[in-house]
Amino acid sequence: MNRVLLGIGNPLGRDDALGFRLAERFQAAEWVAIPSLSVENAVGVVAKLRPELLVVVDSAEMGLPPGSIRRLPLAHPSAMLGSTHGLPLPFLLSLSGVSNIVVIGVEPKDRGLGEGLSPEVEEALSRLTEMLAAGRIAEIPELVPNEKDQAGP
Repeated sequence: MNRVLLGIGNPLGRDDALGFRLAERFQAAEWVAIPSLSVENAVGVVAKLRPELLVVVDSAEMGLPPGSIRRLPLAHPSAMLGSTHGLPLPFLLSLSGVSNIVVIGVEPKDRGLGEGLSPEVEEALSRLTEMLAAGRIAEIPELVPNEKDQAGP
């Protein structure tokens, strides 16, 4: 199976760098990993690769404990973080021509200026790396409404 991991983030934005750092480090058979500052910067590359599966990873403020990992519906406001110009993520990803798309968000702790991930987000990066490499994407819980009032990482 031909799969692409698109890791979005600002390498100088502490936990905002999560997706970018994940894609830099990720190595697994049948995967191509692309670190990018934004979806619009990488959508053409993804389109040329024609993957069967596209996984987009970005930090996402979901109101959960730092390091929480969730699959996000494309229409979820947190999924907008992949676009620096305010264009809807579903529109941008439609330009890739990929029909099987999974968006994964990780709750940041620190989005200040600087390098390095917080310990909670670094640990989430490790867990997410293992899950993706093992093909266990379905084990990542989906974000549910009002989850912040009832759930942990």
